[in-house]
Amino acid sequence: MPIDLKISGAVLEKGSSPGVIPLLNAFKSFFAAVTQLSLFAWRFLKEVFKPRYEFSELVKQSYLIGYKSFPLVAITGFIMGLVLTIQSRPTLAEFGAESWLPAMVAISIIREIGPVITALIFAGKVGSGIGAELASMKVTEQIDAMEVSGMNPFKYIVITRVVAATFMLPVLVIIADAIAMYGSYIGVNLKGDVSFHLFFLQVIGKLSFTDIFPATIKTFFFGFAVGLIGCYKGYNSNNGTEGVGQSANSAVVIGSLAVFIIDMIAVQITSFFT
Repeated sequence: MPIDLKISGAVLEKGSSPGVIPLLNAFKSFFAAVTQLSLFAWRFLKEVFKPRYEFSELVKQSYLIGYKSFPLVAITGFIMGLVLTIQSRPTLAEFGAESWLPAMVAISIIREIGPVITALIFAGKVGSGIGAELASMKVTEQIDAMEVSGMNPFKYIVITRVVAATFMLPVLVIIADAIAMYGSYIGVNLKGDVSFHLFFLQVIGKLSFTDIFPATIKTFFFGFAVGLIGCYKGYNSNNGTEGVGQSANSAVVIGSLAVFIIDMIAVQITSFFT
């Protein structure tokens, strides 16, 4: 007859390995977190179209999330285009294909590097900021005060930030791609002499609708994921002031991971239709 052994609150049969318990607990925590995040996303989808609409707060968050992130995104985009051009030139020169440099850099940046790198920068700045801000509001009981006063804190705090992040990231990606192309133009002319007109003719001539459209669409999902995860971690923060740092840190880590997962799915879908 099997003998039950209770170890750390779990019940195992005699002969079972105690090392299974941490693994089971990890799976349990993972699926619980995914379920809670899914319910949080479902609540967002239910309430986003219901009045009352907080347009003034949405405009404010769009300014803070979009405009305040512009300098960092612009610098990153310029360096990205410049470095990629400088690093790619020697390899293309070995095959006598330096004339392909503008087109290769443009396709690389617009299809993949630009959206992903910008989304990661966005997750680091905006995701951590949202997570820390909402966690601070949770700790200081500002969210509870809103509920007591008759406001809907979820609509005022969460929906405005998620919507702003969803629509501001594509704008930032477009700007970053354009600045990256200018950085690439500078990189091409460090060891060459290509006119601005000829450079962009080569870029535009090699780009197609299937390069630009999927890359733009997936940035909306990047922004939605970063904003939703940042709000979720901050809105459900606990452990007092210590939880503020934990929420900001986990918002960045999980948001960055979500960007890679969405990008992987988007690439598979795009390759299926092309």
